[in-house]
Amino acid sequence: MSVEPKKPRQACCSKLKLFLVSLAFAYFAKAFGGAYMKSSITQIERRFDIPSSLTGVIDGGFEMGNLLVIAFVSYFGAKLHRPRLIGIGCLLMATGSFLTALPHFFQGRSVHNYLAEQDKAPDLEQIRDCEKAAGSSMWIYVFLGNMLRGIGETPVMPLGISYMDDFSKEENTPFYLACIHTVGILGPMVGFMMGSFLAKIYVDIGFTDLGMGLGKVQHRVTRFNVILVIKSVVQPYWLSLSTSFNGFIGMITFKPKFMEQTYGQSASRAIFLIGIMNLPAVALGFITGGFVMKRFKLGVVGAGRMSISASLGAFSLFAVQIFLHCDNAEVAGLTVSYQGAPQVSYSQQTLLSQCNMGCSCSLKHWDPVCAYNGMTYASPCLAGCQTSSGSGRAMVFNNCTCITEAMTPAANTSAVLGQCSRKSDCDRKFKIYMALSVLGAFISACGGTPGYIVLLRSIQPDLKSLALGMQTLIVRTLGGIPPPIYFGALIDRTCLKWGTKQCGGRGACRLYNANAFRAPVDITLIWLISNKTLHPYCQKILAGSAQMTSGGLLN
Repeated sequence: MSVEPKKPRQACCSKLKLFLVSLAFAYFAKAFGGAYMKSSITQIERRFDIPSSLTGVIDGGFEMGNLLVIAFVSYFGAKLHRPRLIGIGCLLMATGSFLTALPHFFQGRSVHNYLAEQDKAPDLEQIRDCEKAAGSSMWIYVFLGNMLRGIGETPVMPLGISYMDDFSKEENTPFYLACIHTVGILGPMVGFMMGSFLAKIYVDIGFTDLGMGLGKVQHRVTRFNVILVIKSVVQPYWLSLSTSFNGFIGMITFKPKFMEQTYGQSASRAIFLIGIMNLPAVALGFITGGFVMKRFKLGVVGAGRMSISASLGAFSLFAVQIFLHCDNAEVAGLTVSYQGAPQVSYSQQTLLSQCNMGCSCSLKHWDPVCAYNGMTYASPCLAGCQTSSGSGRAMVFNNCTCITEAMTPAANTSAVLGQCSRKSDCDRKFKIYMALSVLGAFISACGGTPGYIVLLRSIQPDLKSLALGMQTLIVRTLGGIPPPIYFGALIDRTCLKWGTKQCGGRGACRLYNANAFRAPVDITLIWLISNKTLHPYCQKILAGSAQMTSGGLLN
């Protein structure tokens, strides 16, 4: 009677699969933090009373931190224990998220005056409170925390992807890569949705810092999971890629603000729509691209063709968005006169009219109210309101004399807090804009995985980590840091009404010229579309190079 030798039992979860799960969660956590930061751009401006150009510097801090160590990590990381380095990076990202949340605990609460008063000399107590008030230099904590997050994120992409590609079967790489990117896209989706929810909580600008605290927890969990797993570049391609990334980062950073100013959406609604509509489309696009490559066994040339087609199709849809825009919101003394005539100019005196001349209103504050005639006024005092009822956000202002001056005076001379909504045709245009945006995001993401496969197959195996690190270095140097800064500076030039810091000086912008605000976005779309005529040729060069290297992988 012969006894058959026992076959070795296979582990239910291989180390590679456990690593893939941990890497996917790391992608989720870093994307969550980045998306939440971008969803809070408007709130950060108003919390610290800073211009858009400075919020661009804060947002670019992530790339700055990344660039400090990317060359070192990419070169030496491949020679060291890659999963361990990724775990250390996740710990640094958690520390950066904690640092970003600190201003919420150090700053005092902002004080709002709904009825503007004449300027008074600040007393000693007000002067002492200035350093804790909005507009102090507490934003430096956010900048440093974002920079530390960038340092921690450095090993995740180049070391994680190269490690996965080295130890997985070649036919499985596209699917694994698509899964990682799909889970990574869920991070921005959750980040934007949480940003939308917390923006509604009335803590001056929204409970922004709670999201960064949750980001810290996620980074620490990822670090724990990853440590458990431990027991020849073509120049035109990089130039084209960095140019695309340059415009894309500038657009995505200020997209919620663009939706607010151009289509009259609230900050919370704009953030929510990006999270619930755009990002799921991107996730579906990534997984679709990976599935198509695996199903039809596309080689390097086929992947390049798919990436080119998706890019051109997506940006053709984005081009249509240039023609979808709404007029400025009607704000008395800024975009229209008190009689309702068009007017896009601003000086301190344009906010004054015969109806509010004797009210001794301050021209510095921005507490907009919406009258029943559909016109917005900069403050209840400038609307000539004499009495009020209710309290807090439900306050109603009555007997507003300026409402009767409009060409279409309302029988009701009351006003409520907040800006008036845009006209009905603007809502229709916004729905078309969102439909094009979602469809374009899906098509563009379908080409993401094939494009990345072209890149991986064009690199010598022993130089993979270094090449991916150099890609990150070049793209983020040229495309990651400058866009938020110069986009912010361009946006600042379209401001019609600046806020005032509690301790004096210019604060954050409260109202933009929507027609001028669109210009940077329209220019970016034209730039991206023009660049896409160059990008396909660069990918063809890469595909041809990879084909010769691999001995002719066709279709």
